[in-house]
Amino acid sequence: MRISVFTDSYRPYRSGVVQSIELFTRDLISLGHEVKIFAPSYPRHDKDRNVFRFVSVPAPTNPEFTLAIPFSLRLRPAMKKLKPDVIHVHSPFILGRLGARYARMLGVPLVFTFHTLYDLYIHYFPFAQGVAREITRRYYRDFCNGCDLVIAPTAVIADHLRNNGVTARIKTIPTGIDLESFKPGNNRYIHHKHGLPEETRVLLCVGRLGHEKNLQFLIDAFAMVRPAHPDTRLVLVGGGPEEANLKNRARELGIHDLVIFTGALDRPEVIKYYCSSYLFVFSSVTETQGLVLGEAKAAGVPAVAVRAFGASEMVRDGEDGFLTENTREDFAARLDLLLRDRELRDRMGEAALKNAALLSSRTSAQKLIRCYEELTEKKIHGRGNGKLVRR
Repeated sequence: MRISVFTDSYRPYRSGVVQSIELFTRDLISLGHEVKIFAPSYPRHDKDRNVFRFVSVPAPTNPEFTLAIPFSLRLRPAMKKLKPDVIHVHSPFILGRLGARYARMLGVPLVFTFHTLYDLYIHYFPFAQGVAREITRRYYRDFCNGCDLVIAPTAVIADHLRNNGVTARIKTIPTGIDLESFKPGNNRYIHHKHGLPEETRVLLCVGRLGHEKNLQFLIDAFAMVRPAHPDTRLVLVGGGPEEANLKNRARELGIHDLVIFTGALDRPEVIKYYCSSYLFVFSSVTETQGLVLGEAKAAGVPAVAVRAFGASEMVRDGEDGFLTENTREDFAARLDLLLRDRELRDRMGEAALKNAALLSSRTSAQKLIRCYEELTEKKIHGRGNGKLVRR
């Protein structure tokens, strides 16, 4: 099949959305399909003949993120040459809307992956947040209902969409894990990198340092358990606008020398951090999936995570980790239990590694292709949602 992917973010920018697109693209190509990505440009992006770049400008609130100008004289000839069988968009905004317009023009199926709980990011809006939240919900609901298929990473998000008025067909397909990249390696990489004693147990979190990730909660919970477990360190992998505030919070609690901020890291190094950690800790309450929880499983690392949205499906509570209430006390209590009980931690680590096999990226790609094929067949026979139908 020929697949056109429209996204408002792509490499070199790093995020769960970008990683999802990269993994699906790699596996779809390996399965014999053709993928063309339409994405914003960045100051230092690599040239790739399979990526169409739009002229872009830096986002006002995040200079590392760019906003595409959704116009190019080269676009129509490119789409005409590609002749896509399906258009898959990964945002309901700038380039997502452009992709939707071309799907209607060409009469091909439109697929949308709902990666983000957009209405939970309203804290970035400067005023009238209640109104903005309602507008945002209506906006993504209407966009979903204009699609032939909406992909939800987890069943809980599929239910969330239906409860918010989405009537389009929804299919649950998680972003998979590249299991091969998590082969056993140096299980003391973090220790050597940061000069930590060999006996140090690392509590790891990977993700953007944004307000929505609830990371002050994590620092507070760590401060609660640290006195009973002096051999522990908290390591936060990632960059973002909250870094200075989080460092200040650690300083206020007197643990600034016990919390390590690595900044953004290349993918191979991030995997080394997973494989040399003792526990994975996750406090975000806005995830549609929580891909990093699956990656921790692939490294054989059990997790303690707040029970919320996608994270609630990525951790099997009591089997390969713990899900907690959104309270520092409950979170700290579960951390304390796993730090005290090495046998329990190791048993959960073994279960995590076993359960990771269910999240193979190739399996997810195969599920997606079956959806594409079904939609294409319906469109050819005139049963799709698009205004123009190929015969």
